[in-house]
Amino acid sequence: MTVFPEGRVESRRGSDMAGGVRGALSPEREWSHGDRARAAAKLMVGWVALLWLLEVIDVATGHALDDFGIVPRSVPELADVVPASFIHFGFGHVAANSVPLLVLGFLSALGGLRRFAAVCALIIVADGLGVWLVSPDNTNTAGASGVVFGLFGFLVVTGFVERRLLGVAVGVLVAAVWGGAIFAGIAPNETGISWQGHLIGLVAGVVAAFVFRRREPRTALTA
Repeated sequence: MTVFPEGRVESRRGSDMAGGVRGALSPEREWSHGDRARAAAKLMVGWVALLWLLEVIDVATGHALDDFGIVPRSVPELADVVPASFIHFGFGHVAANSVPLLVLGFLSALGGLRRFAAVCALIIVADGLGVWLVSPDNTNTAGASGVVFGLFGFLVVTGFVERRLLGVAVGVLVAAVWGGAIFAGIAPNETGISWQGHLIGLVAGVVAAFVFRRREPRTALTA
């Protein structure tokens, strides 16, 4: 998530189809591992492609979309809490977020698209509101890095929360690959970077791991 001074320009048919959509989001549907992986991959490729398309539109319109960044503590800017996570200040900014979002999003979505959507919604809203509350005055904050940091926190913690060995292994691997960059991103020592947005996103992801954890069904025993 990048911060710029405010005003700076970088700154079957019918019912079958419906049933297919409902089935894709339904927790009761049994998916194979391959089905989950394909759905997660398509979703994340589409998400990242959307970010690039929006940046192309932004450049073509003289950076008009930069106005959807978050200017702190301005009531009208509350409308930008969600859109800001999809807007970037230049192609380099999009590129920096694309690979981690693609990988971390894919791994998170393997746990189910319904839960993934809920996790991302919590992260995006919490991060946007947090940025609106605590960012420095006269700044404009936008970018998907708050989501990236949130998904990192979610993946690192969720295996331990759910007591699943595979989830723990994934969390350890994710921490080993991106941990250094994540901790550097929450250090308040780099101009133009919203460490506040990164930190809030990270915390929101950890909270999401608890809120949306999967619970094993309890077995009734008679005495």
